Amino acid sequence: MRKIAFLIIILFPLAATAQNVDSVWFVNNYIKKEISIPMRDGAKLFTSVYMPKDQSEKHPILITRTPYSCSPYGKDYHAYWRNYMINYCREGYIMVTQDIRGRWMSEGKFEVVRPFNSNKKTNKDIDEASDTYDTIDWLVKNLDNNNGKVGAIGISFPGFYATMAALSDHPALKAVSPQAPVTDRFFGDDDHHNGVLFLMDAFDFHVGFGFSQPRPHPTKSPAKTYDFPDHDNYSYYLNMGALPNFTKITGDSLAFWSDMMNHPNLDNWWRARDARSGIKNVKPAMLIVGGLFDAEDGYGTWNTYQALIKQSPATNSKLVIGPWYHGQWASKDGTHLGNVLFYSKTNEWYTQNIEIPFFNYYLKGKGVVDTIGKATVFFSGENKWKKLKQWPPADVTPTPIYLQKNGKLSFTEAKTSDQTFDSYVSDPAKPVPYAEKVHYNRTREYMTDDQRFAARRTDVLVFNTDTLSKDITLAGPVIADLMVSLSGTDADFVVKLIDVFPDTPVSNPITKYPMGGYQMLVRAEIMRGRYRNSFSAPEAFVPGKMTQVKFTLPDVAHTFKKGHKIMIQVQSSWFPLADRNPQQFIDIYHAKDSDFVKETINIYHNTSKILLPVTE
Repeated sequence: MRKIAFLIIILFPLAATAQNVDSVWFVNNYIKKEISIPMRDGAKLFTSVYMPKDQSEKHPILITRTPYSCSPYGKDYHAYWRNYMINYCREGYIMVTQDIRGRWMSEGKFEVVRPFNSNKKTNKDIDEASDTYDTIDWLVKNLDNNNGKVGAIGISFPGFYATMAALSDHPALKAVSPQAPVTDRFFGDDDHHNGVLFLMDAFDFHVGFGFSQPRPHPTKSPAKTYDFPDHDNYSYYLNMGALPNFTKITGDSLAFWSDMMNHPNLDNWWRARDARSGIKNVKPAMLIVGGLFDAEDGYGTWNTYQALIKQSPATNSKLVIGPWYHGQWASKDGTHLGNVLFYSKTNEWYTQNIEIPFFNYYLKGKGVVDTIGKATVFFSGENKWKKLKQWPPADVTPTPIYLQKNGKLSFTEAKTSDQTFDSYVSDPAKPVPYAEKVHYNRTREYMTDDQRFAARRTDVLVFNTDTLSKDITLAGPVIADLMVSLSGTDADFVVKLIDVFPDTPVSNPITKYPMGGYQMLVRAEIMRGRYRNSFSAPEAFVPGKMTQVKFTLPDVAHTFKKGHKIMIQVQSSWFPLADRNPQQFIDIYHAKDSDFVKETINIYHNTSKILLPVTE
């Protein structure tokens, strides 16, 4: 303990000193300009520009468009030295940040997800792509000493705006990196998974954070429209009850929340807000970045890349997936997440070997060839980076693993015609929590959390393989194929893929958590049963009738090591991560508290299976 304390005392001043050196260097070598750039419809967008004082060469432009403010405003400088972006400053980039339309200091009307306008735009037709085009056009024509080459980058919501930048078709835009980009809020990003409202994230973002309110004061954080009175999120959301009770708080002032309540199924309103709709014939090189354990926008990363491959095959598109939570690659520590260790500084490796070389090549002509692989993916479990020619790898074999009697999980189908099943009672009054402890905000660590707390519940089914005699590596999407029957007319199904560690008495050296028998969540997803055949035309279940529910979990890149076990858990609530299903075929967004009922759910053996993307 004394050694650890000594290291902290010694290293902290060194880190602080390095940061101070960077801050002094940045202020001495950059000048700041604040510009209001006119758009084609007359609106002016506030833009902060940090320009190198160096006049010995022309400099590339790197732009981030954000709804979160390009502060500080006035004479103070942006603190680029506090994160890896200082690397771009030392490379001599012109750093540009812009308040998007209708936010902070920018004029115009804000829309949470402004649909992409695929038609040829007139002088008054605008979207986020046209705003980016007009911004880039102004910058390359008016900023002194720029080299005429522009890149765009952004994480999360700014990642969405980076995708829109790529669709702008401006000839000066050479390289774009959408990182954890918000892409499709119905199927997997932020607000919904497979049409299931992700209650905690959606309510906190649109209501608690006040994101959807009118333009905030330029020098103040947005005022919260609602202050949560209970710091136990499970208790708070359960006591709030049915969704109309939440809408009473929001009123009509938060348009996007109200719109979600009125568009429960996949329709044209949702399709118009799918960022993939415009991904065609993309010109700049694309670097799509995300985390294996991204709780917010993991869907957007995988699916933006797949859209590029399928809809824009001529585009030079690259994928990077690390063992990260949302945006962790831009943080100071990529060595672990929660109790799971990765044994290397994964974020630093990525920054120095992938991101900066990518932009340097396309914007500065640095390097002979683009040496970044098509897909660079970190495989948890074995904790190794792999450079792949495609994603998923070409040798992936969808391999069924069967749910069997007595909690068995096997790659061998049982030779029986018996229709046996396991049952549990799903009670909306006591939903299965997504995490074990009491939390105020949604945790990011739940993506790798120990699932032993859930395995102990009677409303969670647990299936285990025998101890593995060899490593098994998965690379790609996991498909759940369940045969079920219900006592009611609707239900949700949560499937978890879990890595069970050996029963060795060891502890995590950082968190001190007991890792013997740890049940590491590798991947989980929820499916609203009514959407089993169509997300646009939901169907009720026939009580007692055996019915197939088949859905896809997000991609995995994980190796189950020899000596471990593979576990599957099945449950029908995941609270308050996901909203509760009344377990009746009714409009959930306008349900009453009295509509929520218990339900008996049967999961049939052997005919229920999980298709695993096994690779060598």
